[in-house]
Amino acid sequence: MRILLTGVSGQVGGALRPLLTGQGTIIAPSSSEFDLSKPETLTDRLEHFRPDLIVNPAAYTAVDRAEEQRELAFLVNAKGPEVIAQWAAKHRVPLVHFSTDYVFDGSGDAPRREDSPTGPISVYGASKLAGDMAIMAAGGPHLIARTSWVYAAKGTNFLRTIARLACERKELRIVADQIGAPTTARAIGNAVAGIVLPNLANLNDLLARKGGVVNLVCAGETSWHEFASAIVEGLRYRGVKLEVETVVPIATADFPTKAKRPSNSRLDLSRLKDEFGVVMPNWRDALAPELDGFVGADDVSTPR
Repeated sequence: MRILLTGVSGQVGGALRPLLTGQGTIIAPSSSEFDLSKPETLTDRLEHFRPDLIVNPAAYTAVDRAEEQRELAFLVNAKGPEVIAQWAAKHRVPLVHFSTDYVFDGSGDAPRREDSPTGPISVYGASKLAGDMAIMAAGGPHLIARTSWVYAAKGTNFLRTIARLACERKELRIVADQIGAPTTARAIGNAVAGIVLPNLANLNDLLARKGGVVNLVCAGETSWHEFASAIVEGLRYRGVKLEVETVVPIATADFPTKAKRPSNSRLDLSRLKDEFGVVMPNWRDALAPELDGFVGADDVSTPR
């Protein structure tokens, strides 16, 4: 089997690569070799690679910058996946793609189901939703894993930012009125591997019956403030020397950003469990092994 895995330098792609290794030939092109911002080149690249499975975590994820780079965001998050999905549908190649809680408007406090009405409030969210819709319209066997608040011990993410700031500042001011589920790239990779790998021989049939969108986030819920507090407490417990003394809760209005964020990023996990038998770890349990990566590091911004 030839498995095309995009975004290998990113968090989810990096977590998936070792899990897929050994299942066949891993085709892991760089972003310049398989450039989603140049969708007109993708069909030729796909014909060259001739994959039997496509796993596409690559995306434009600069949420605030997307407000000024709308065209680029839509090329990478919508048009690129559309071309991939059309090629995959034509050749009956299963496609695993990744979406986001930002496709919702974040109103209320109820967890969103896969079939809940969408309504993105940012360019990033709109571009990801357009990609989801294009994949579904292509009609091929697919699975769209909808994630939220993704992080890892490596890469650019909230965990790394809080770890760095906690070493530099006495006080951290963190938004407390946005609620969701911090989700590790490791947990996402394990869940996707748990769905795909046992079913490689009949993945098309499985996705024809159970494919579409599935929410895939860690269990439980929290705020960014509580998440930051858990990071600080966890690092301190592990003996990491920190400067921070207080983590202060603030409102979204006190921390204005170019792009609006959903206040409610809760996602319902019933379908993931009922259809695929996958039970996600609680976000606190998933955080622990990521924090372990900082133990013994000379520079907390670069985990061991």
